[in-house]
Amino acid sequence: MHEMSFSQYAQRVYARCDALALHSQSQEGMDRRYLTKEHQMANAQVAQWMQATGMHTWVDSAGNQWGRLKSDVEDAPTLMMGSHIDTVPNGGIYDGILGVVLPISLVEYLVDQDISLPFHLDIVAFGDEEGTRFGTTLLGSRAIAGTWDENWKTLEDAQGISLEEAIKRFGSDIESIHTASRLQEKVLGFIETHIEQGPVLEAQDLPVGVVSGIAGANRFQITVKGSAGHAGTVPMNMRNDALVVASEMIAAVQEIAQETDVVATVGRIHCSPNAVNVIPGKVEFSIDVRSEIDARRETAVNILRQVLNKIAIRRNVDFKWQVTHGAKAVLCDPQLQHLLTEAVTASDYRPITLSSGAGHDAMAMANMCPIAMLFMRCERGISHHPDEAITVDDVEATLKVLVNFMSIYLKEYQQNKNTIMSLPFVN
Repeated sequence: MHEMSFSQYAQRVYARCDALALHSQSQEGMDRRYLTKEHQMANAQVAQWMQATGMHTWVDSAGNQWGRLKSDVEDAPTLMMGSHIDTVPNGGIYDGILGVVLPISLVEYLVDQDISLPFHLDIVAFGDEEGTRFGTTLLGSRAIAGTWDENWKTLEDAQGISLEEAIKRFGSDIESIHTASRLQEKVLGFIETHIEQGPVLEAQDLPVGVVSGIAGANRFQITVKGSAGHAGTVPMNMRNDALVVASEMIAAVQEIAQETDVVATVGRIHCSPNAVNVIPGKVEFSIDVRSEIDARRETAVNILRQVLNKIAIRRNVDFKWQVTHGAKAVLCDPQLQHLLTEAVTASDYRPITLSSGAGHDAMAMANMCPIAMLFMRCERGISHHPDEAITVDDVEATLKVLVNFMSIYLKEYQQNKNTIMSLPFVN
């Protein structure tokens, strides 16, 4: 039997993330987008690593890369793990990618230990989570979960290439997208491992955390119209300054978010005419509101809209509130959460539960099966940036948790399926 230390498995994961970073469409920063040649090369590299473990590999009609550790049990169900392989422009090399490479090392460990599973273990590298090429997120996982929208075929990238054409160039056919769906199959669940993209684990000095749910989000475009005028000739008491009003509104966004226990962000603002000597006549800004509890987020949004409208009336400006995005919160499966927490404890780490403020492929996969997520610490919580950083020690800790999760999961499965299995705990 081949023996490797967990440190060696972790070093391999770390090195493989570096190797995938070579497949970037930009030389100045990490940039790998859906259905590009870089995506294709990354798929091929991931497939090669999967095949080296003995996994069966394939690319589905939506461009997602799959690997299967096949069970010898006839008509076995499937447990899925994975994450996304695309990045944002000028992004980091661990967001998503870590959740693809880590499960491959889990499979390596199972094979090295000569462990056979009573179910198939499928690993997926989703082709599009970020939505940076066609402006719509979770394209890869939505195809798998059976929630693909036929209207997406006309989406175009910045070069005017349609999604339909891009899929054709990738070697597939948009009319066959439905074959990527796994909705009708016996899927036990989906587990996604991901860097936290936040500072909580680092602040708690913990390598891993179990995710309770993924926050729902609402986004709005706010337009405030006042009156432009000469900066030197209009008296202060006669001005109708759109930027001053917008500033009061933006301050209210922060106050209301704190009062209602949600997170809210004004991340984009545009002022017109944006000249040093002209009173701003029009301001547009975005609002992003998130919470793991839908009712709480809806309450916050309703209060926000009322307060901003009152400010507009009092300040005598025109006010427009436009909805640009809406997604409900997705809660992780309580049983899978429990098993992950047990695995963290079995690995000699203090368990912590935290919510995800960012969206993930697991949100789409929840349409077809129970989901769970495991977060891993990242330096200063930085993500979507070249400074994204992790440690080999944390990779090792996370891999131990995944191995112990599999041990606990197998015992649960035995009780339900009367299947004899054993896998040692690792510390």
